[in-house]
Amino acid sequence: MSSETEQLRRLIAELRTAYAAGGNVMARARAIAGTTTNAVPSTLIAYDLQTGSYNALARANPAMNARWCSQLAGILAPWLQGGRSLLEAGSGEATTLAGVLAHLPAAPAHTLGFDLSWSRCAEGRAWLAERGVQADLFVADLFHLPFADESIDVVYTSHTLEPNGGREEEALLELLRVTRRVLVLVEPAYEHADEPARARMREHGYVRGLRAALDRLGARVIRDELLEFSINPKNPSGVIVVEKQGVTEGQGGAPTFRCPLTNTALTPSDDAYFSETTGLAYPVLQGLPLLRPEHAVVASRFQPRVPGP
Repeated sequence: MSSETEQLRRLIAELRTAYAAGGNVMARARAIAGTTTNAVPSTLIAYDLQTGSYNALARANPAMNARWCSQLAGILAPWLQGGRSLLEAGSGEATTLAGVLAHLPAAPAHTLGFDLSWSRCAEGRAWLAERGVQADLFVADLFHLPFADESIDVVYTSHTLEPNGGREEEALLELLRVTRRVLVLVEPAYEHADEPARARMREHGYVRGLRAALDRLGARVIRDELLEFSINPKNPSGVIVVEKQGVTEGQGGAPTFRCPLTNTALTPSDDAYFSETTGLAYPVLQGLPLLRPEHAVVASRFQPRVPGP
């Protein structure tokens, strides 16, 4: 067994034990890795284990969830006029996505959301259905998005970048790549927070310096401020709005899926997303597409399954 495989096996076992004991799963993962940052496998395991906790919080505090979602919808609404496409990057259990859709004046022409965890996507799909709103959910990696360049009119986050301290610029580059008109970042507001909040963000490995990173990338920031309302006052939320430059008039069509490994076109079917150019297939598990690079299957002879009548 390779050292990498052994480390992953240990990580899964120890994080499940820590979660069952009510411990801080991410802190335990950092201790195992001997680092102050949060690695993707640790984030995936921790978030998947916590599935259901976000919906439980929203159910227990409906007024709080409604206020949060209404605030975000107010920021997004001006950019969604005319039936544009919308993506929540890191949609989790869809507690924010469902609420945002409920508070928008009109539904976007295309609404999508993804998360690193399949379990949270499944929970989110049920949450959306319960509330009578529609969005296409799938599993994906923030750092390898399965979309063509400038494929989605409006992209937003809701504390999605949060655990990725140290990888701010990498994440921003990928989000900006797929955004056509505007990127809205709702994340921990380190630069606008007081010192106790900053100390907490540093302890948990949260993102910092998002505005500075955007400036280095030459992005056009048109808003950068602390939000009026944060769900957790110890972790104040800020908003940064980035308007893409050189955008043509009108709106994009349906978002175009691309292989996250090769950037070739993906053809969706009921059981896989397939790249005819490379022979790679991405499975669909109980209706949820698995579109992380790690999910790729070499399947040159794959034939899409035709849905039954």
